[in-house]
Amino acid sequence: MLRPVLLDRYIDVILRRRWLVLALATLIMLVTGAGLRFITTAYDYRILFSEDNPHLIAFDALENTYSASDNALIAVAPREGAVFTKEALGALEELTEAAWKAPYSSRVDSLSNYTHSRAEGDDLIVEPLVHETSALNAADLVRIRKIALNSTEIAGRLVSRDGRMGALAITFFLPENQSAAVFEITDYLQSVLAQARARHPDIDYYMTGSVVINRVFADAPQAENKILVPIVFLVIVGLSIILLRSVFGALAIVAVLLSAIISTMGAAGWFGLVLSPTNAGVPVIVMVIAIADSVHIVTSFLLGRRRGLEKNAAIAESILINANPVLITSVTTAIGFLSLNTSDSPPFRVLGNCVALGVLCAFIYSMTLLPAILSILPSRAPRVRSKGSAFFDLLADFVIARRTFLLVFLSLV
Repeated sequence: MLRPVLLDRYIDVILRRRWLVLALATLIMLVTGAGLRFITTAYDYRILFSEDNPHLIAFDALENTYSASDNALIAVAPREGAVFTKEALGALEELTEAAWKAPYSSRVDSLSNYTHSRAEGDDLIVEPLVHETSALNAADLVRIRKIALNSTEIAGRLVSRDGRMGALAITFFLPENQSAAVFEITDYLQSVLAQARARHPDIDYYMTGSVVINRVFADAPQAENKILVPIVFLVIVGLSIILLRSVFGALAIVAVLLSAIISTMGAAGWFGLVLSPTNAGVPVIVMVIAIADSVHIVTSFLLGRRRGLEKNAAIAESILINANPVLITSVTTAIGFLSLNTSDSPPFRVLGNCVALGVLCAFIYSMTLLPAILSILPSRAPRVRSKGSAFFDLLADFVIARRTFLLVFLSLV
């Protein structure tokens, strides 16, 4: 707990040296924020497990004994009819040829390169089931359909059992830097499918597999952050202006938010932490915690201004009122997130450590940068809305008068 005497001295220094505090806070933010360029992101599912995880060790042993299972599956689905047409089989044949050129591909399986053997007299002929689709006739298509649907090696694997969809299975041998390889592979496959859709507009293409899923793990958080983070930020700014009825108060809060987020993520970069889709929400969490700290200080400051206090006096009163509650909240929140270090999954440990660091940054900036900015920015006492005050007065009277009933009733609920 911070003693009032120490707080008085602390507040006096902050307000007298407000420009110095602003400069130092900005410098710290820039220095820590420089680490943003060192942030690396991994999308391999292996990062979800510790190196000594018994299940991962057993899985690695299985792959070392047999083979890796990094793959992609492309489904070819004609919008009408079955896959046993010259156009659909031709599309499969084109994709098969292109798949062999995919980065790190080691094997490609499809109807077009499935090896089928048949007897003609005393001769045994071994050839691809589908070859040169442009030369196929109706009898050939019937023969291919019959062989494919009756083969236990093909039906349900390279062609659906009802014959409406064909598949192309690609096996990859990935290098050590799997994340970069996943991007390279999926970019190539997407370009191939884009060309296939242009050539065969009546055919739909679908793609899945471990390599594709890893790419989705990478793209989904980035796409969400590009949309959700700005939306959350704008909502916070808008509500702050509306509820506080102070543009400058909202600007001071925004400064704290940005400083806390930049310092947190920059420090994560300096420490060499590897982010993943599991902890991609760190900026939003830190933003929420920072607004929770700063809004109390700004609200108390504005209430002091409404009562006629001089600006610095209102800031001092606000810090005296909120320093200990904000400190206790920050400490307990940090402890809660640090408890994620007991998790067996490294990304959750990174999440806990980053948010705990963000809590510390939010507290420091709320107690230094925020009062300095409030002291520098112009401010005036906002008008009090009598209706709003009357409503909360009535609510408070009701809660106090019915406290026993509310305690029992809400506990039961």
